Amino acid sequence: CLYKPDTRQVYFTPQNQSKKMEANTMFLTKALLLVCFRVCFTLASDPDPIQDFCIPKPITSPHHHSFSTNLPCKNSSELTTEDFIFSGFKTPGNFSETGLATVPVNPTTFPGLNTLGLSFVRADLKPGAINPPHYHPRATEVAHVVKGRVYSGFVDSNNKVYAKVMEEGEMMVYPKGLVHFQMNVGDVTATILGGLNSQSPGIQKIPSVVFGSGINEELLVKAFGLSLEQIGTLKKRFNPVMSNEH
Repeated sequence: CLYKPDTRQVYFTPQNQSKKMEANTMFLTKALLLVCFRVCFTLASDPDPIQDFCIPKPITSPHHHSFSTNLPCKNSSELTTEDFIFSGFKTPGNFSETGLATVPVNPTTFPGLNTLGLSFVRADLKPGAINPPHYHPRATEVAHVVKGRVYSGFVDSNNKVYAKVMEEGEMMVYPKGLVHFQMNVGDVTATILGGLNSQSPGIQKIPSVVFGSGINEELLVKAFGLSLEQIGTLKKRFNPVMSNEH
């Protein structure tokens, strides 16, 4: 069986070269987009730990942010079981004038959480009390009703409300960055335990963000159709500096 080499010649015309360049450009564009999406999704969450755990050493500087995952770790020989236990959920926090008490749990209050990408909160609401509309820019939250009956919900980006009265033992998820709220509709103090998938989820309470942050009053008048006097009243209520002056 004799092998006959293929003697046909391939001619690269300008049209063929142009198509080849377009194909290469498209391939590179898709590859860059894929890398970009990969990097963006990676940066959008807490970094993965590079060791089993990292109980941070005591912070000596008052200006050091304790949420940092770059704090030096204690030597494992210095650790005990107590470093991984938090007892602050046994009792509620201090109730505000509106009937809400919270106990936030993060690496500041529970160093054992450091680098693990988690934080928690206990919320207690007296009958009729609310946890005002707010959102966490860096975390999704799951809320579990331990005691009482709570009207709970969130609003999606199309302004659709998902809400219901939750009974003891039920839980609800609040997607990351969406406004959510809670109100005690029962006759006894309600208790809610929340878990968030970031050790620094952040919190923005809508009333304080709008009326307590110093946004120009004229803009607020036009946005809400209220008088300058009404806007001033709301700003005094939600701006801690102004409220302390009056």
